[in-house]
Amino acid sequence: MNDNVNVGQLIALLVPLVLVELGLLGFALYDLVKRKHVRGGSKLLWGIIIVVFEFFGPILYFVLGREEE
Repeated sequence: MNDNVNVGQLIALLVPLVLVELGLLGFALYDLVKRKHVRGGSKLLWGIIIVVFEFFGPILYFVLGREEE
C-alpha cells in the first residue's frame, strides 16, 4: 500500500483552503475598517482576533462582532 501523498495532490487540496482563508481575512478586515461600531467596542481587539485566529477569527467576527448600522 502506498501512503505517500503526491505533491500535486497536496497543492490541489491546499490552494482552495488558502484562497478561502485569504478571502475571509481580507473581507473581514475590510468590513472592520469600514464599520463605525462593533460589538465589544474595540476594533483593535477584533482586528487581532481576525488575524491571530486565522480561519475562525473572521467567522467569529461575522457572527459575533458586527453591529447592525
